[in-house]
Amino acid sequence: MADRPQRLVIAITGATGAVYGVRLLQHLRSIDGVETHLVVSDAAVLTLHQETGLQRKEVEALADVVHKQNNIGASIASGSFQADGMVIAPCSMKTLASVAHGLSDNLIARAADVMLKERRRLILMVRETPFNLAHLRNMTAVTEMGGIIFPPLPSFYHLPQSIDEMVDHTVARVIDLFGLCHNLAPRWTGMNP
Repeated sequence: MADRPQRLVIAITGATGAVYGVRLLQHLRSIDGVETHLVVSDAAVLTLHQETGLQRKEVEALADVVHKQNNIGASIASGSFQADGMVIAPCSMKTLASVAHGLSDNLIARAADVMLKERRRLILMVRETPFNLAHLRNMTAVTEMGGIIFPPLPSFYHLPQSIDEMVDHTVARVIDLFGLCHNLAPRWTGMNP
């Protein structure tokens, strides 16, 4: 890995919580030695604009490499492409189901399938509430295959002062799962009596 950057695939789907994918890209951009590959679903374009006011091109500009959702021939669709992991942020229930059942029906699901078959880190920031039984079973299936289900649930022990701080704390936890150094959020040092 010394002769190449750490490569992370970031996918943004149409679920609410587009800010998680955007903030993840922004923070990964500031970490030396990380190369990001981005896939934005068609539904995500609508959610991105609704929730963040950003257009597709503005989000794509945050990534090093951009792939189209239907380009099954993209580099990230093959296990021979040395990506170190993938984050789907946010992950819709449709995408979760595609990953859980190995459908590979678009580049997001195919790239996730590659991560699982190659035993690479796959993180799904699932966004839905409440969950129904199909959602829970799909999350169980992905977990049994080696994926990490990571609902972006806010924490409050660090006394966040804004939504941005809550989002950044969650994004920091995702970045931690790849062993990347950052100062994005305060570390827990224990409770003060």
